[in-house]
Amino acid sequence: MMLSVSHPFCWIWREACSNRDWSGVNRYQAFLIFLLCVTTGASCVGSAYPHELWLQHTPTVLAILALAILPRRWPLSNAAVTCLVAFLLLHVLGARYIYSNVPYDDWCQTLLGFRPTERFHWSRNHYDRLVHFCFGALWILPSWEVSTRYLGVPRRAAFFYALTMVLSMSLLYELGEWWLTMVVSPQDADSYNGQQGDMWDAQKDMAMALLGGCVAVGGMVVGRYFAGRNNVSN
Repeated sequence: MMLSVSHPFCWIWREACSNRDWSGVNRYQAFLIFLLCVTTGASCVGSAYPHELWLQHTPTVLAILALAILPRRWPLSNAAVTCLVAFLLLHVLGARYIYSNVPYDDWCQTLLGFRPTERFHWSRNHYDRLVHFCFGALWILPSWEVSTRYLGVPRRAAFFYALTMVLSMSLLYELGEWWLTMVVSPQDADSYNGQQGDMWDAQKDMAMALLGGCVAVGGMVVGRYFAGRNNVSN
């Protein structure tokens, strides 16, 4: 059972440590970028919040350009690019509903027969918390690869480097949200920030990123351990 559970982590570890020549953007990565572009465009069609989408998707467009251009100089593994695109797809879904209005209650009611907000007595929409958790979880591997491949950090130390990089990016994002409240209208700022009346929203978002990052580091350590055991047994 443990081997079957650890298998995905083993694949991710081997993929990240592969000596394969990841020059440029390969076909798989190009397909993921194309899928992200199509999904982003489709998410804007019929949106109930068209005037807020430019704020939500400015980072999306910049991220797509970075994924298409930067790997030509600093390529990443397929696993790392998959993590980045998966996170951006979660963001695209949240952006369609400006995060605060993602109708996961309706989806769960249809598929599972209950509404999470009522079941767990929530007072706000928690989709943004999920995305911050996934930010921490899904950006660890790309950050680890950057640390080991391009910054010369030893593999073990790179786990700490990756976690601090993710937390630093989370902090910078929250500072960016604060700056945004200073330069745009209060209505646009509130729609983008999605605080929903929670004065500790920024701290909780960073805490979720930390939790997700720790889970991802733990998963990579498990993958490293079992990949090493499989190599010894072979």
